[in-house]
Amino acid sequence: MKVGVFGANGRIGRLLVEILSQHQECKLSAVFVRNKIDVALPSGCLVTNDYQEFIKACDVIIDFSLPEATRQLLSHLLVSPLPLVCGTTGLQSEVLSLMEELAKKTPILYATNMSKGVAILNAILKKVAINFKESDIEICEIHHHNKKDAPSGTALTLAETCAKSRNLDLSKVRVSGRDGNIGARTKDEIGVISLRGGDVVGRHTVGFYADGEYLEFTHNATSRLTFAKGAVDASIWLVKQKNNLYHIQDMMQF
Repeated sequence: MKVGVFGANGRIGRLLVEILSQHQECKLSAVFVRNKIDVALPSGCLVTNDYQEFIKACDVIIDFSLPEATRQLLSHLLVSPLPLVCGTTGLQSEVLSLMEELAKKTPILYATNMSKGVAILNAILKKVAINFKESDIEICEIHHHNKKDAPSGTALTLAETCAKSRNLDLSKVRVSGRDGNIGARTKDEIGVISLRGGDVVGRHTVGFYADGEYLEFTHNATSRLTFAKGAVDASIWLVKQKNNLYHIQDMMQF
């Protein structure tokens, strides 16, 4: 299977190049770069900044880039549809709408976190949020100091899972900062707090706090390889699926 990496100069992109260069089932067929790439590539791998050349060289594309770059890629894929695994975070509603439109023409898997652990955590949260309704939900995430978007896409996905389980609109109940005399916490609000520092790959804690007891679930990412390996596994799964917009949980059995 010919896999193209979009955003090959990024942290995850470089790991994808490394994994795909040695993979048994996949071949790194092309990388899309704006200028140049300074990582070793297997012989025969196309290096290009031409969208159509890049798309033609692939059976599936893995995208870990930036929101604007993802938007441009989706626009080109709407003309020449191809399966896409996208892990870019911080996407606005306009880009998500493009993704939904493209999913009518080709299978798409979009996940703010490609790790199996977070997929399992999401499945657990659905049940806890429903069955522990009296609890207050608070989410805290910490990432390295270079991360640009906040809250993290993973934290927002976890919050969305909890909100939907309680029939709440996250956009109306999310609180991502508290300062001053703001009054007591409201019943339905979901706190999503971001910390940034050092080289932390990623830690997400979801707490359910009630009177007399509380539950906390924490996922720690200790290596970005987790995300890269998850994306490659997703691409192998995705090419066998029908046109639709999928999430990481769809490829796992719960």
